[in-house]
Amino acid sequence: MTVKIITDSTSDITSNLAQELGITVVPLTVSFGHEHFLDRVEMTTDDFYRRLASENIFPTTTQPSPSLFVDAYQKLAQESDEILVIVVSGELSGTYQSALSAKSVVEGKCRIEVMDSLSVAMGLGLIVIVANKMAQSGASLDEVAAAIKRRIPRSHPVMSFDTLKYLAKGGRIGRAQRLAGPLLKVRPVLTMRNGEVSPLTRLRSQKASLDYLYNFVAGIASIEELAVEHATTPDDADRLVERLSSIYPRERVYRSTVSPVLGTYVGPNVLAVSVLEAEGK
Repeated sequence: MTVKIITDSTSDITSNLAQELGITVVPLTVSFGHEHFLDRVEMTTDDFYRRLASENIFPTTTQPSPSLFVDAYQKLAQESDEILVIVVSGELSGTYQSALSAKSVVEGKCRIEVMDSLSVAMGLGLIVIVANKMAQSGASLDEVAAAIKRRIPRSHPVMSFDTLKYLAKGGRIGRAQRLAGPLLKVRPVLTMRNGEVSPLTRLRSQKASLDYLYNFVAGIASIEELAVEHATTPDDADRLVERLSSIYPRERVYRSTVSPVLGTYVGPNVLAVSVLEAEGK
């Protein structure tokens, strides 16, 4: 039986892509005051960023309850005897613990392995997509898990946005704090290292951000998968994809929007690339 793949909504795998690929996405929750919405299920990205710009209430987020994972496990256990769960970095969210806690409820009905991706956004999403491709080609759970373990250190999400205030308010600023201070309005560029948010540089303009993201991708000798994301600036994402087409096939670039949960921490004007570096490079 085919291994089934589960991830969470911070992977930025959209509903359409998840349905197309047969990937199960467990949503986190984003809240505005006493209003609670399942990420991408009960609140769209457009609605979220509209509210983020127009309201004074700062949104908060919550990891999925173990029961959401239990529901996903029980449903997929009727279709397969092996499930691989790949989720957002445990340094950023308790999602990994929720997935792990739920595993014991379904023990015996189906073999379930839970992996911490040490990543987020399409840095996580590309890993999940590769896992799903392997599963669809007939690889076993052990084979897929081993391949993903090798890929985790080679997944590189890079995000540029226009302020650190959302990250600071949300308590996820971590090592990026060094980019704060009087230069809050300078565009920070962040990545993930060992599961934590880590600063790369700070830039003066959106054009400089586009150049930086392009050069980052161009500096990778061999690319297995590539994604470009935005929140509210699709034209910038289009321009970046167009530039990248000189070094990577445009039709193979995954496009996505940054989810409401992640938007809580990076704000509306984010542009991102995620590169899954090819093995052996």
